[in-house]
Amino acid sequence: MTHEAQQTSPERTEADRRRWRAFSVCLVAAFMTLLDVSIVNVAIPSIRTSLHATTSDVQWVLSGYALMFGLALVPAGRYGDARGRRNVFIAGLALFTLSSAAAGLAQNATWLVVARLVQGFSAGILNPQVVGLVQVLFPPAERGRPFGLLGATIGVSTAIGPLLGGALIQLAGAHEGWRWVFYVNIPIGAAAIVLGWRLIPARPPERRRRESLDPLGVVLLGTGVVLILLPLVQEQEWPGRAKWLLLVAGAAVLAAFVGWERHHERRAEPVVDLDLFRQRSYALGALIGLLYFAGFTAIFFIYTLYLQNGLGYSALLAGLAITPFALGSAGAAALGGRLVNRLGRPLVAAGLALVAIGLAGTALAVRFFPGHAAPLAAAAPLLVAGLGSGLVITPNQTITLSEVPPRGGGSAGGMIQTGQRIGAAIGIACVGSVFFARLAATHGHWTQAFRTALFVAIALVLVALVAAVADIIAGHRDRSPQP
Repeated sequence: MTHEAQQTSPERTEADRRRWRAFSVCLVAAFMTLLDVSIVNVAIPSIRTSLHATTSDVQWVLSGYALMFGLALVPAGRYGDARGRRNVFIAGLALFTLSSAAAGLAQNATWLVVARLVQGFSAGILNPQVVGLVQVLFPPAERGRPFGLLGATIGVSTAIGPLLGGALIQLAGAHEGWRWVFYVNIPIGAAAIVLGWRLIPARPPERRRRESLDPLGVVLLGTGVVLILLPLVQEQEWPGRAKWLLLVAGAAVLAAFVGWERHHERRAEPVVDLDLFRQRSYALGALIGLLYFAGFTAIFFIYTLYLQNGLGYSALLAGLAITPFALGSAGAAALGGRLVNRLGRPLVAAGLALVAIGLAGTALAVRFFPGHAAPLAAAAPLLVAGLGSGLVITPNQTITLSEVPPRGGGSAGGMIQTGQRIGAAIGIACVGSVFFARLAATHGHWTQAFRTALFVAIALVLVALVAAVADIIAGHRDRSPQP
């Protein structure tokens, strides 16, 4: 071995250690932001009691976070790509930490909703930088392991969220314990800011023209989605039918958004590359993601309300009751990642079918085993639904991006995640409004309200299954020899 090789080897080893330390900071930050999607579910009953929150308040606490998360993803990803990722990552992490403190200090429901909106927005700023930093820190041949760890982080954060939230509320007390669901982010976020600044390389962006961030496109997209969400979230608070005119207004704004994007793409890169939707697999895959997140995200919301308010379970026991779904999803995700390249879209269709079967089994379990026996009876079907979920999310994203040119992969992936978060926001609003409407109509019959809302979630999953089957059939036709 030459002297130069001997000198280079330790340098490479130290550089390798440093990049993995930097990536570890990214994983911690991603874990925090994704944990806050599920950890708050078990805190909702405590929040309602402590802050005298209305049904629309608690829906905005959940759907507002998902909505702002989704709307920030694409523009924040582009900004980090154009201006440098470390500073954007640190700024997003700092804002997330501060907004977590503000949420924990909330003195009324409006304060908490605003803090959650800012929290979701900052999570949307932070997460695209994690994916971008993987591309900066690791060459293409070495990205499999960090992306696999990122996928595992997503699964673990989903699994541990309800349990951790329940444990914190149990320790701190049912009345004020919900505040610690947010406070727990403060020391972790502060440490991650310091370590991120020290470990993540501050590489300047490549020399290229400064891209337009398409602010008008971002505003039109956000306004259209909010107009569609408002009548769903406020369904109980706004009497009369006039509120449904907002759906028409939202559709009109989204149509204007599409028109603007078509016009803007002639001069600069738009916030959404609409040409991607001309690819059948991408368009159907994005639709599957939106519909599936609309269905399955809302399940945790209504199930924790049913268990805690309807059956009188503690937050910790409610978190334990949800664990079979989360563990099944985390376990099957690894299997799905290995099988997706061999099985393709049929794997996603099989996963969606399992989710629908598991949720239908859950509805039957609470029907035939009412009362405190319901969570135990529902554990097995929720595990089946979770196993199916693990075969849907990551495989669907892999297949959906398979035909996208590498140069557009980041933007296309951000659009899929945006659709997932917007789907989650719409699902929580839609399924939640059905849940509360049924609860009011039955004068507090929690089991009936839960089952009715669960059927809406199942319907969304089945529509996603139809889209998956349509892609499979179209794929077979494309491969069939032409006469």
